[in-house]
Amino acid sequence: MSDFQCIISEESEEERIDKFISDEVEGLSRSYIQTLLKDQKIFVNMKPVKSSYRLRAGDEITFSIPEATSPEIVPEDIPLSILFEDKDLLIVNKPKGMVVHPAAGHYTGTLVNAVMFHCKDDLSGINGVLRPGIVHRIDRDTTGSLIICKNDASHKSIAEQLKMHSVTRKYRAIVHGVVKEDSGTIDAPIGRHPNDRKRMAINQKNGKQAVTHYKVLERFRNCTYIECELETGRTHQIRVHMSSIGHPLLGDSVYSGKSETKLTGQTLHAMIIGFQHPSTGEYMEFEAPLPEYFETLLKTLK
Repeated sequence: MSDFQCIISEESEEERIDKFISDEVEGLSRSYIQTLLKDQKIFVNMKPVKSSYRLRAGDEITFSIPEATSPEIVPEDIPLSILFEDKDLLIVNKPKGMVVHPAAGHYTGTLVNAVMFHCKDDLSGINGVLRPGIVHRIDRDTTGSLIICKNDASHKSIAEQLKMHSVTRKYRAIVHGVVKEDSGTIDAPIGRHPNDRKRMAINQKNGKQAVTHYKVLERFRNCTYIECELETGRTHQIRVHMSSIGHPLLGDSVYSGKSETKLTGQTLHAMIIGFQHPSTGEYMEFEAPLPEYFETLLKTLK
């Protein structure tokens, strides 16, 4: 058993307690949290409350979380598009629709299942049994280059480079509207959305520094093809930043507010990744070719 304790901030006021906890505690479903509330095992200011309780700033939530039983993650023979491989690293071109690592609702068919089959026991264990080899991630519907670490030394090296912002990460994207400037920089902190904790947003008060550099590659009638280079790597960074300046990504129903029936997920591709090799110190750079759907869309727009 482990204990959960949290003091509610102003941005979470009026949120239902069951929804708040389900967003905060990974692995606990809302229905299970409602059961705990019904059984009077969750307390606000030392008193049990109902699922419908609306939080107030300063409320203290406390309860004990039952020990989670980790599901067995099994290797799966899923084809991988490999850009590079040696004894330390595996660079893959992740396809659209593939989740990077197992989580609630996605314990099979993930990139981790695929690399476990391909690499056997040669994966770093720093991120635990659910994320072997995973040192960074991209969204389910984002395609492109991703580093997999085969041992802990490589994992520590790449993690440090990511922390120091020395890893080159260049993305290709198609955004709504015609971007007027040929290039620009968006420097705006990103944190949880104050009203929807499953989304990210520009958050001046509680966000972390986020910097995205962009440049126009081609303009079309109602949209623009751009390259984005990450200086930092926050969750949904490019999607949030481009939406914040009025140019959300095509296909991004979460941050554009538009539903495009012909597209599944955002048009975002992690094209180039560059870093110093953990063993040799040599700078290496890899390019993941644009996926077919992206190429077809560009031809259509032209």
